[in-house]
Amino acid sequence: MRADAARNLRAVLRTGARLLAEDPATSMSAIAAAAGVDRRTVYRRFPTREALLAAVFQTKLDGAERVLDEARLVEAPVAVALHRYVEGIIPVSREWPVDVRRMMRENEAASARMKEQSARLDRFVRRAAGEGLIRDDVPPEWARAMLDGLVDSAAHRFPDLDPARAADLVVESWLKGVGRG
Repeated sequence: MRADAARNLRAVLRTGARLLAEDPATSMSAIAAAAGVDRRTVYRRFPTREALLAAVFQTKLDGAERVLDEARLVEAPVAVALHRYVEGIIPVSREWPVDVRRMMRENEAASARMKEQSARLDRFVRRAAGEGLIRDDVPPEWARAMLDGLVDSAAHRFPDLDPARAADLVVESWLKGVGRG
């Protein structure tokens, strides 16, 4: 792919993610205009809004997969892996703000990938519990829901918060909120 075509594709995906998160009925023409490309450029690559949304889902999942791999959830100490995960996933979540519930409902392939990624986080939370870092009276499902909520808040309710600082806050809040810490 030529450099300008790659830039255009990235602009369309990012703009589509943002605009479709704000309004799922956003037209392809509006996405093209906001991305600074001709609508034929968008339609050549994505014949429908659903095709564009599917590409956005896959791109978001690719980013999340990289973050999960780089966090080393199995090998690294829990607090280190957690910090890596949070610091990495916040920019992914901000860049690709599509609703994961919608992704799970509307795209079977994305749903399957999302479930596998979620299972990796579930195993990580169980690992933290098994290592005694989470209180015995806190169900792992509750701890996971708290983690998801903290990450979502850091990513979207505090968009000016630096990802590294947000990770510090999430790790401290999570480990002290549900942990023995």
